[in-house]
Amino acid sequence: MRIARWQRLDGVVEAGFVYDEHVIPLPGGEPVDVLIYSGLPMTLAMGRELIERDERDSWRPLGSVRLLPPVVPGSVRDFVTFEEHVEGMVKRADPEARVSDAWYEAPTFYFTNPHTLIGPTETLVPPHTGELDFELEVAAVIGAVRESDGRHMSVERAAQQIFGYTIFNDWSARDLQAREMRVSLGPCKGKDFGSTLGPWIVTADEFADRTTEDGFLDLNVRVDVNGDLYGQDNLTHMGWTFPEMIAYASRDSRVAPGDILASGTTGKGCLAEMWGRTGTLSPRPLQTGDTVRIEVEGIGEIVNTIGAPRETEPPVPAARRHRSRAAA
Repeated sequence: MRIARWQRLDGVVEAGFVYDEHVIPLPGGEPVDVLIYSGLPMTLAMGRELIERDERDSWRPLGSVRLLPPVVPGSVRDFVTFEEHVEGMVKRADPEARVSDAWYEAPTFYFTNPHTLIGPTETLVPPHTGELDFELEVAAVIGAVRESDGRHMSVERAAQQIFGYTIFNDWSARDLQAREMRVSLGPCKGKDFGSTLGPWIVTADEFADRTTEDGFLDLNVRVDVNGDLYGQDNLTHMGWTFPEMIAYASRDSRVAPGDILASGTTGKGCLAEMWGRTGTLSPRPLQTGDTVRIEVEGIGEIVNTIGAPRETEPPVPAARRHRSRAAA
């Protein structure tokens, strides 16, 4: 089943199911959290009940609403699980560089800002940057599982915690990111301006026949810019499965219902990877007016247009050097 959040023309935000090119709101205006905290079996039962009632007075055409990010997550963990992507990225700093041995040891991730998520058709307002980039990713949405608090999970338990999957575009300002990473911390403002999530959550049961024996999703992905194909890959090329990533994230921590865990950029899933391989800014960075379309087999597509950056903000001053250091 497909689960979404949307805004009606009158501004009211609703959540519910997408079926037969219509949206079906949850009774009483309940939020999407009701489904996520109910768990997958109860959600599927509720969806079937609402569809079978066929009370179409409350249904609205899908084209008459504006889709929002399908969940309001408490946290967003973004991993880096595609070896091909890492190979291209390290070559930006050194053409002879190879993937670090440390990458193979564990599925590394960083936390990004859940408050800057945008919807699947929303215009992206970027910062002032000369190296704007997209990142093609798929994300797992965590649901509730009986007798699990989301801590110290095994891989098997983590698999049961997956509520569904959605598409994630981790937009990046590569020039800002490069400066921040020289401080050995971050990225921060190189990422902290927008990430697309959507168009909806496709429940995990829909992928039973697209899961390999070793636990990977066999789904094709692609990204177009202004109608031209820029990259494509398959999720079987991930270094770790989603359950393995979730289990690792839960060590000495907690993965909670509604959390997002993203795959990281696929191979050929961003411009910076190509820049690392060519040694130039070719293909060119994204510009105002460009349209980026990401499609994931079995889930759908997100399409965002790049807007103009905001007016320049008053500058933040440089650090005050410690007096003893300034005098040295």
